[in-house]
Amino acid sequence: MPALRAVLFDLDGVLTPTAEVHMRAWERLFAPLCAERGVAPYSAADYFAHIDGKPRFEGVASMLASRGIELPWGSIDDAPGEGTVSALGNKKNEIVNRMFVEEGIDPYPGSVAFLDAVTAAGALVAVVSSSRNAPSVLAAAGIADRFEVVVDGAVAAARGLAGKPSPATYEYAAQLLGVPTTAAIVVEDAISGVQAGAAGDFGLVVGVDRGVGAEALTAHGADLVVRDLGELDASVLDGAAREEAR
Repeated sequence: MPALRAVLFDLDGVLTPTAEVHMRAWERLFAPLCAERGVAPYSAADYFAHIDGKPRFEGVASMLASRGIELPWGSIDDAPGEGTVSALGNKKNEIVNRMFVEEGIDPYPGSVAFLDAVTAAGALVAVVSSSRNAPSVLAAAGIADRFEVVVDGAVAAARGLAGKPSPATYEYAAQLLGVPTTAAIVVEDAISGVQAGAAGDFGLVVGVDRGVGAEALTAHGADLVVRDLGELDASVLDGAAREEAR
């Protein structure tokens, strides 16, 4: 069995704790909106059920639908506000970017250790993120130079690629690296992300449990679940390790 030759990393919650920042930003967006409209209060469970891992505007639409709120989609260039799905999405982006500036961001030490291990073993690496802010987050975290291939929300939109849980963005990243999907590992912390990995013909799907739960990640397609990538080393690239995980 051929060894796995590439590792495709999600960003938020996998390489950087930006998922935590995003969670707080979504709460700042939706908690007052739900209160103003007299619907069920927003909670962390809503983030995991309706938003986590999805492109920003799709996350907004899903959350609104869960409360029976209907808004026009609007234009991607809508000013931050509450009149359209796009306006709400852009308001959330404004909130989270302000938080990045005010709070800063550091990569997970265990993720950096795993990144070091697989690249030292010769694996190619890429970032695949639904966020349009991936390049700035990677730069803020000091790891932008580690990834020549970054497929983010802006790339997906420009290429007409469906977002997660479609495998399209991961497949495109593997194509850019020049490896077949069967020789690539997908590393994800979101249900929609592991679904994307499972939907494609990838060699291994690794789930990182940052709060979704190991059972949920496994149920939706993860072959292997860890609490931190520091638990893994370059042996995960071996074909034998792939079969053991499965």
